[in-house]
Amino acid sequence: MGAGNFTSPTEFILVGLSSDRDTQILLFVLILLMYIFTLVGNLGVIVLVRADSHLHTPMYFFLSNLSSVEIGFVTSTVPQMLNHLLTGHGELSLIRCALQMYMTLSLGSVEAILLGVMAYDRYVAICHPLVYATVMGRWHQLQLASACWVGGFIIAAICVSITFWHPFCSSCCINHFVCEIPMVLKLACDDTRITGYIIVMFAGIVILGPFSIILASYGLILLSMLQMWSSAGLRKAFFTCGSHLAVVTLFYGTIIFVYIRPQSGTSPENEKQMAVFYLVVTPLLNPLIYTLRNKDVHEAIVKVLQRWVL
Repeated sequence: MGAGNFTSPTEFILVGLSSDRDTQILLFVLILLMYIFTLVGNLGVIVLVRADSHLHTPMYFFLSNLSSVEIGFVTSTVPQMLNHLLTGHGELSLIRCALQMYMTLSLGSVEAILLGVMAYDRYVAICHPLVYATVMGRWHQLQLASACWVGGFIIAAICVSITFWHPFCSSCCINHFVCEIPMVLKLACDDTRITGYIIVMFAGIVILGPFSIILASYGLILLSMLQMWSSAGLRKAFFTCGSHLAVVTLFYGTIIFVYIRPQSGTSPENEKQMAVFYLVVTPLLNPLIYTLRNKDVHEAIVKVLQRWVL
């Protein structure tokens, strides 16, 4: 994986989502609206959690962390996507490509790990309420959140470093709309198999590990509710788990398609479609799913609005 006799390019050229001008304008409007709603929704969650003391609980502490991650996650890619769609120019310098890759991968990894922690938090709260205050004390919350952030950024630093250790060919046209590791590695001029194995290993840790925790946690929550033989309990379990599980399955499933699924025979257009879901759609859905029918959040909104009006 040395530099060899190849000369590294000074920039990468992103093909983008579409080359049709009308389609580009339509996508620009749609993605801009989604970006605005994502920022407003996630900023709203952070403000509510800080403003209302009733939301100073572990669940909302982790949710505010998730909202912070989502804001950074979409901002690391969407403004560049919008500029590309509007101007038709998708050139990125090597440094900007590496920085975008690092920030996107870091924050995406933090989100993947954090979703697992949030599912564990719900499991303890519902299945072991008597020890919940001890298990999810303030110090433990800080430790878990810090582990998510530090782990995500360290793993991303390793993956991005070994990716850009490779020499790249002179033609660096990326058939994508952002700089992501699988697409950039395709442009390397030497053998990338070892790097690919390392990337898949870390992807398995970051994606499959938390996803397994989520499935196990929600399964145990459902089992606990079934043992109560209560229709109200069952409705609560399905409401608690169903919408959350739908969003995290969309998030993890699309990432698995790009990072863990064998790349041979994978269509670049399919990869771009999958990337739109985890880069644009799920950051918009998360604040809605976690707060849309939440009575505590509704009460907090009313209190904050009354405070501002009065």
